[in-house]
Formats: sequence, structure tokens, C-alpha cells
Amino acid sequence: MKQINIFLLIMISCSSTYGHDSLIWHFSTEAGVFSSPTSDDSTIYIGSNDSCLYALKKEDGKLKWKFKTNGEIKSKPLLYKGCVIFNSTDGLIYSIDKNTAHMQWTFKTGGEKKHDIWDYYLSSPVCCQGKIFVGSGDGNVYAIEPNSGGLIWKYETDGIVHATPLVNNEGVYIGSFDGFFYALSIHTGNLIWKFKTVGDAYFPKGEIQRGATIYKNSVIFGSRDFNIYSLNSETGSGIWNMKEKGSWIIATPLVFNDIIYFGTSDSHRFCGLYAQNGDERWSVPLNMRVYGEAVSYNNSIIFGCFNGKLYSLNHTNGEIEQIFQTYGSKSNYNDIYSENDEFKASFKLYGKDTEASERKILSLGAILSTPIINNGIVYFADANGIIYALQLH
Repeated sequence: MKQINIFLLIMISCSSTYGHDSLIWHFSTEAGVFSSPTSDDSTIYIGSNDSCLYALKKEDGKLKWKFKTNGEIKSKPLLYKGCVIFNSTDGLIYSIDKNTAHMQWTFKTGGEKKHDIWDYYLSSPVCCQGKIFVGSGDGNVYAIEPNSGGLIWKYETDGIVHATPLVNNEGVYIGSFDGFFYALSIHTGNLIWKFKTVGDAYFPKGEIQRGATIYKNSVIFGSRDFNIYSLNSETGSGIWNMKEKGSWIIATPLVFNDIIYFGTSDSHRFCGLYAQNGDERWSVPLNMRVYGEAVSYNNSIIFGCFNGKLYSLNHTNGEIEQIFQTYGSKSNYNDIYSENDEFKASFKLYGKDTEASERKILSLGAILSTPIINNGIVYFADANGIIYALQLH
């Protein structure tokens, strides 16, 4: 097992060959963006906390149209035929024409809820075998007819469902804030099996906040009980788990060449584990959380961090470099961090006013959005509402 745990790697990032000269364009919305982008050949689609879904030209970031809802759009949009389907905190799932933004249909859930201030996302709709699958703050997992928005089936859990469904073969795999991970029939919504997370003294429910990934015959996901789990996809029995002491694991894992990559919450590191057994290959220190999913590009793993920096990890040798710093991070970084990249003594992440500290972190242009990469250009957004297009080398 090879492990890298040297703070020098973070310092290497300062000499990155990337920078704002690689920025192709940026576009500002009116509120923070936690949504992740999706795209077709010519357009980027992304939601904002200003209640609007935006369609931007890929080449220059110019606005094609925007569509306003009555809630924050914190899900990744889904492209289905000629429509964009997305989730909003107003309790509606929307389908709109991707060229004209004319509404095709809406589906009304039982309403959205927010678990706490770190519950940043909504479940993103996915499509498989002629059905749209999505979770809701009302505790249900829904299967919806994609052309009409009609209900096909629903399954009720005992907690908020903000995880994005994973659909594989005949199963819909999804976690809930009730601490259970569910496998449901893609056709009927009937329960195939469910798995209860272990829980922790401080987080006994072991809430599951984001999505899972598939690896061969296993499903892999993180939990607020500090564990990442690998389960047999057919039976729900445990294959392995790794406990990240003192830290939630929120980010959906990425599988790349038999390694699973994910960032952690309060232990502030980025990990690579062997997907087969959970043994650690890479461990890279950061100075803030990672909630967004990583993406692969050539032989690199690219991910965003709450410190407002976009990083690239070399899959071969585990070296990391900073490839971009958001505008908010460049402006406000020294308000929170000292010259050695550690928190200033005056800043308490979980002090007397946690919400104020969280707002200060978000003001860095924290990257909660999962990037997408098309033709060597990475698209992502930040908590100050700015959407970026960056040329990769």
C-alpha cells in the first residue's frame, strides 16, 4: 500500500501551470450554485439558488435562456430527448423544453425539507428503462413517466432523500437520512433489500446524504457515521467498510481504474481506496471539505473543494496540484487562512456561531458543484453563484 500524507503536496499547488489565464469564460447568477452542470453539444444547463435554471452557450457563456421556479435548484439537470428535467426546493419536479424553456410538465412531491445547514443538495433525477427516478425531502423515492410526468410508483423511507439514485440492471439503489440504504425494483418499487449503517455515538442514524457508485458486483457509498461502505449489490451484505474517524463522508465516490476516489468532510483529505477491499492507496491532505464528486480526465482526477480551489490528482503517482482558484477564494482566502494554509486563530469553523462561520467559508467561492469535462474544458460553479469554463492542459 502506498500512502501520501505530506503537506508539501498542497504547497506544490501554488506553482501550478494552470490559472486564470486558462479561464475561457465565467457567468454570474444571483445566488450560490450547488447544482452540477450537464450539457449537450452546444449548451450548459445548471441550476442556481436564485431559483433559476440557466442555459448557457458552451463557447462563450452567453445566456440562451433562464427559467424561474419558486425554489432553489440544487439538483443536477437531466437531459431527456428534447427536455431538461430537474428538481427544485418548491417541491416540484420540472420538465421544460431545452430549446425554448417552455414547460412540458411538473410533478408535485410531498414538499421539500432541509435536514441542517450542511444538507446542501437535492436528489438529481436519472433516467433508465423509460422511467425517471428521483428522491425527495418528503422521504419518498419516485419513479415518474418521463413524457407526461405521471407517477409510476413511489417508495417511502423514514427520512429525507436527497441522494441521487443509482440505477443498475434491475435495481434502484439509494440512501436516506434515516440511515438505511435501499435496493428497489426498477419496475415496481418493491423493496429488494435494505442495509442499516452502523451509526456513530454522535450520529447514531448514520445518515446517507449523497449517491452511490457501482463497482462490479458492489455498491459503494459514504455516510455521516464516518464510514464508507461496499455492499453486495444483489444481497445487500457487507463486503468492506472503512471508518474515517471524526469525519462524515458525503461525496459520491468515483471509480477509476479499480480505485475509488472521494473527499472527506472534517478530516479534510482526499482519498483513493482499492475498490475491491477498501485498502488505501492515496491520502492527500487538504485544508477544507470536499462534498462534490470527482471526475476523471486522461490520467487525472479533478475535484473541487470548499476552500474555493479546483484540484487535479495524478492517478499514477498521487501528486496533486491546484489548477484554479475561484474569485471569492482569491479575494477572501486571507480572511480565513494564514500564510501556511491553516485556519487563522481568529477563525473557528464550529465555534459559537457556526452558521456565520459557514457563510464565511461559502464566501470563498466554495466548490460544491461536481465538474463536467467536455473536449478538454471543465465546467463547474461556486457558492458565490459563478459558473466557470476552464481549459485543461
